[in-house]
Amino acid sequence: MLTKAVVFILFLLSVSRCGTSWQSYDAIYNFGDSISDTGNLCTGGCPSWLTMGQPPYGTSYFGRPTGRCSDGRVVVDFLAQFFRLPLLPPSKSKTNGTDFRKGANMAIIGATAMNLDFFQSHGLGSSIWNNGPLDTQIQWFLQLMPSICGGAGDCRSHLSKSLFILGEFGGNDYNAAIFGGKSLDEVYTYVPHIINKVTSGVETLIGLGAVDVVVPGVLPIGCFPLYLTLYGSSNQSDYDGDGCLRRFNDLSGYHNRLLRQGIGRLRSKYAGVRLMYGDFYTQVAEMVRSPRSFGLDYGLTVCCGASGQGSYNYNNKARCGMSGSSACKDPQNYLNWDGIHLTEHAYRSIAYGWLTGPYCVPAILH
Repeated sequence: MLTKAVVFILFLLSVSRCGTSWQSYDAIYNFGDSISDTGNLCTGGCPSWLTMGQPPYGTSYFGRPTGRCSDGRVVVDFLAQFFRLPLLPPSKSKTNGTDFRKGANMAIIGATAMNLDFFQSHGLGSSIWNNGPLDTQIQWFLQLMPSICGGAGDCRSHLSKSLFILGEFGGNDYNAAIFGGKSLDEVYTYVPHIINKVTSGVETLIGLGAVDVVVPGVLPIGCFPLYLTLYGSSNQSDYDGDGCLRRFNDLSGYHNRLLRQGIGRLRSKYAGVRLMYGDFYTQVAEMVRSPRSFGLDYGLTVCCGASGQGSYNYNNKARCGMSGSSACKDPQNYLNWDGIHLTEHAYRSIAYGWLTGPYCVPAILH
């Protein structure tokens, strides 16, 4: 029986050989956080304090750290390659003459949906270490637009033929609040504000001329070894049947329900725009539940971390890239790379799931 991952690969090979696809784009423009950053913190070389900028990050594809939080490529890399576009250059690239006309990536590690003042108003200002929230990323994109497409008329035409991906956003907002000691009851009250910020960002891009926009939801954070290790429980009823912490996955699920409702309202308002919901949650949960269906062996065990420690190979003081950590020799068999980010193999499956369905509604290649 063919696994889902193999089916996706066979599908892409058949499309490639035919030289056609249902959809084509002139460019891809991405906004987000560490799930999709392609190196905005490493444009002048990765800083020494950035664990994601140290080996063994990047070794499976690039042979070196690139600022991607994985052993290799991330979802936007696979989408760019599928549409025969260059890998998206970081928008902060310091290389003279970087060409952003075929794509740019505004995503940056640590990005939040909400601006700093929101966190300061909730006593969480010290939890935000990186000033690259969604509003700022949109400003970065606006600064690039003259080099991308010139005048307003030309820009609308170019952007209408481009694929936009806005997110995921929200994961770091919840991390900041939860790690900052806020109760989940309080964190739930932040969700509508975060959803409004995301949908407002989508509307801004639509106003600039975006027509095809993928808006991903957040991942099931209760399935990540970081959360499983820090907030482990002796009460088995706190876990679902897949070994994930229910209360954190419930928060992710609530975010995603409100996000889908927000996307629905935008669809009604902008009939000529194609809005797609990127369903990280469902696919990652299925990969945890049945890793072998996706060509994986391990769903909850970290590839790069504190090997042999705890139930998940995770230790917050020996994270991937830090002293005391080590990486598995077969990351292609793992879902989880470093405790909160996924492996290249997992991101490849997610990209194909977005292209063909059922993990993007509607699928990009619809």
